[in-house]
Amino acid sequence: MNQFVLDISLGKAQDKAIIKGKFYRITILTDRLVRFEYNKNGVFEDRPTQLVWNRKFDVPAVSVKEDDVYLEVTTRYFKFSYTKDKPYEGSKLIPGGNLRVTLLNAEPERIWYFNHPEVRNYGSTNVSFEEMEGKIKLERGLYSTDGFVSLDDSKSLVIEADGRVVPRSGESVDVYLFAYRKDFGLCLKDYFDLTGRPPLLPRYALGNWWSKNYSYKEEDIIKLFAKFARHNIPVSVLLMDKDWHVRDVDKQKGLITGYNFNKELIPSPVDFIKRMHALGVRVGLSVNPVQGIMPHEELYTQAASYMEQSGGKPIPFNAYSMKFYAMYFGLFLHPLENLGIDFFWNDYYNKNDLKSLWILNHYHFLDAGRGDAKRSMLLSRNPLIGGHRYGALYSGRTKVSWNTLKMLPFYNSSSSNIGISWWSHDIGGFHTGVEDGELYLRYVQLGTFSPIFRIHVDRGKYYKREPWRWDIQTFQIIKDYMQLRHRLIPYLYTEAYKYHKVGTPLIQPLYYKQPSIYDEPIYKNEYYLGSELLVSPLTDKKDLVMNRVIHKFYLPAGTWYDFKTGKKFPGERSYVSFFRDEDYPVFAKSGSIIPLSNDLTNNANPPEDMEIHIFPGSSNTYKLYEDDGVTNLYKQGFYLMTSIDYNYQENNYTVIIRALEGKSGIVPKVRNYKIRFRNTNETQEVVAYANDREIPTNCYVEENDFVVEVSGAPTIGQLTINCKGKAIEIDAVRLINEDIDGIISDLPIETGLKNVIADILFGNLPIKKKRIEIKKLKRRKLEDKFIRMFIRLLEYIEQI
Repeated sequence: MNQFVLDISLGKAQDKAIIKGKFYRITILTDRLVRFEYNKNGVFEDRPTQLVWNRKFDVPAVSVKEDDVYLEVTTRYFKFSYTKDKPYEGSKLIPGGNLRVTLLNAEPERIWYFNHPEVRNYGSTNVSFEEMEGKIKLERGLYSTDGFVSLDDSKSLVIEADGRVVPRSGESVDVYLFAYRKDFGLCLKDYFDLTGRPPLLPRYALGNWWSKNYSYKEEDIIKLFAKFARHNIPVSVLLMDKDWHVRDVDKQKGLITGYNFNKELIPSPVDFIKRMHALGVRVGLSVNPVQGIMPHEELYTQAASYMEQSGGKPIPFNAYSMKFYAMYFGLFLHPLENLGIDFFWNDYYNKNDLKSLWILNHYHFLDAGRGDAKRSMLLSRNPLIGGHRYGALYSGRTKVSWNTLKMLPFYNSSSSNIGISWWSHDIGGFHTGVEDGELYLRYVQLGTFSPIFRIHVDRGKYYKREPWRWDIQTFQIIKDYMQLRHRLIPYLYTEAYKYHKVGTPLIQPLYYKQPSIYDEPIYKNEYYLGSELLVSPLTDKKDLVMNRVIHKFYLPAGTWYDFKTGKKFPGERSYVSFFRDEDYPVFAKSGSIIPLSNDLTNNANPPEDMEIHIFPGSSNTYKLYEDDGVTNLYKQGFYLMTSIDYNYQENNYTVIIRALEGKSGIVPKVRNYKIRFRNTNETQEVVAYANDREIPTNCYVEENDFVVEVSGAPTIGQLTINCKGKAIEIDAVRLINEDIDGIISDLPIETGLKNVIADILFGNLPIKKKRIEIKKLKRRKLEDKFIRMFIRLLEYIEQI
């Protein structure tokens, strides 16, 4: 079981980084990170733990002053003083303790001591979302306005040289202090270097997932995916809930644990999986060993013999037994993988036994990545320790409610505070509640701009997650956003690579760059999605009279564009806008480059047809990352990094697409590109070159975009497109009057009366008189609900 063996030599820090006494050991890992150990027997830990896998850092420059009693150490970020061999914690006589750490160059002065309350910590994430309704309970994260945070590793399990996970022996203090001032990005770097980097998920994981707690027969699934295809809705993942396996045996009904396909539902699993793969769909299975290995399993006899168990009783699950795992993986999960199963969903959860959850996740994920043929992938609950290392996290079976939706964006972005990005929630909610088309489409829209898009719902014919079961307008909107999600894979996968390679979270809360926003509850849900997009989720019901959601959002400094309409917004201010069902507040900054796929099949591979959205106003370079998406060969250089360089001038701009590094054969040899210059007028002259050869272009205007198409451009080499003209950028700034005019246009009011209303709202009268004139329209039979609505709209006009 070599797949479970870690390089334990990385657990031992370099000797020059260590300061040691009789009962204490202090390790200076970086300028910002220090480890404090204390053991009354002088025994210290060098093995990897649940949290920490690497302590072999380059030794930073430090200044050490000491005598027989006191120790003082200074780095670029902090200074600490310690009374040697004394316990770190304080006492009544020494309230601050025997250890004090001072942040350098911090205003106001910041001091940390052992058992510091750290009340300015912004929190991170938790184990499960399903038990919360209305209020989020967060665990401690790394982000704090104190500029420091401690992580206690004293109770963590340790990992032996053979991969076994065992409890620590004895009582020890083992605390890591991150003292980073305001350099949170460097804090995350230290954290990932210490605990292990996030994995690069398979590319298919970023597409649309379908899952339902339902006893699907094979032909039902084939018909379902045929219907998705007929409606041109790509779905890359089928995740099968518990009913895929045998659940009813003798008097035992509804078994949770099982490893044999139910042949009444899926007669030939290998043929079924081949059929799904032929459709471009990856297949995941729910597994949960909580009930052990049951006697009805086909390989039970071999398992019982191996485990030396007689009597025909279930073989109990033992989270700490390597022998159990050898049997569990070798006899039950590996054969499923040999059938073609792509990944597993570890559905084990016991909130009172998170260590067993962690061990299961740990072994599952390491086992899934054995060799180069297949990349690790796992869906599981969050074990709280090192959750970023184990694939995608499942937040639990959530309620169908607006309250759940309201909490999800903040929950996702707060997870970045402990380095986690890959949260997966049940889109639409899993159970109970009321099926509501508006709620569902807002879930779908949020899911489109979330780390993982996974539809999952409980059994019951009245749960409507199939898009076509809603009214035609709701269906079309859901379809559009599911298509957009699939098209976003090139962008999301590139951002996923950054997260894996350099530790930049896919989702980052707005307060990372705008700290004051944290105290503004209106904006707490806003987040960055990768380097180019800003999302301000809609989580409130619409105003039924105006048929729009009234939504307030904040845009940071710079110039921003609505991702859908291209409307221009000057930044560093808040806005009120009115969003229809089909709208969603996603913004691209000036110069943003968003690569999209134009392939709407289920397959998530690098596309042959690519569309690149480029927003005006600033020059920018975006480095597109691609590989085969499923194996570990990218670690051996089998990938392609492509630069998309946008050089912007007011009357002349150039796009250069060229391969920077990697190998050929990773992506299609030639590509068809659609370059969509957003919010841009048609130019007088366009010329394109593939390497040094001029190639034809197809240019046209589509709404507010100028589009340049080229066909058959080589992916290894350089494509250059130059556009020249006068007043290229459309300089229209979004105005609230346009939004209100759209509302008037859509209302069921007599057309002539609409002109009167517009004259009042947009005229030069003072606001007070405008209210009076609106109220007078009751004489012209304007309904009270519209009068109240227009008076409310005047409040927003007054704020501008």
